[in-house]
Amino acid sequence: MAGVGTRVKITVAERTKLGSAETRRLRATGQIPGVIYGQNTPVAIAVAATELRAALTTSAGLHAVLDVIVDSGASHSVVVKDYQVDKVRGTMTHIDLMEVNLDKVIQTTVHANLVGEAPGAKQGGTLSHGPTEVHVEARPLDVPEHIDVDVSTLGLGEAIRISDLSSYSGVTFLDDPDTILASVSSYAGADTDEDEAEGAADAVAEAEAETAEPEAEAAGDDADADADAAE
Repeated sequence: MAGVGTRVKITVAERTKLGSAETRRLRATGQIPGVIYGQNTPVAIAVAATELRAALTTSAGLHAVLDVIVDSGASHSVVVKDYQVDKVRGTMTHIDLMEVNLDKVIQTTVHANLVGEAPGAKQGGTLSHGPTEVHVEARPLDVPEHIDVDVSTLGLGEAIRISDLSSYSGVTFLDDPDTILASVSSYAGADTDEDEAEGAADAVAEAEAETAEPEAEAAGDDADADADAAE
């Protein structure tokens, strides 16, 4: 379970000036505006883009617990609640953080990865991926970076459901246990090919029967002629 238990310390500055002009200025200086939400009043912050990028690219990814130290002296244990990305540059432009109690469970989503090669796919079947994210409940430090769905034993016509997943310590899956995460279906032409093969076999059998019948009649006529000559 990659990333479980990862904590990263980052330092942020509390923002006293708000508004679009100020957020543009922050981004121009390499900082990302954000907000920490918790039990108290939300705190507007700014964090260096390089520091935030380093914090969110550990083995825990976006599920790391961040120990945020605000320049005002306050500290918060938080997880990523939401973020915005520039559609052109692909860079983060805003981040929302949620304060958490490390001893209490939270609900979040984690990515479901397919791992291994399905034998059914090698036999001509089609491997299909169900939902790419699953909903889980766990304490912040027990949330895995992703869930592995092992398809290495998946044959034709078989499926892996949430109820089939290996247990993850401290993690409860919230989705319907019958939700299919991966399946291998027969290739589209399988039935058609089988029908065509059976049809071809029947045609050959009928042709052989039709050929054999005249030959049998001819053999019978020759036998009668020989009998007449003998008489």
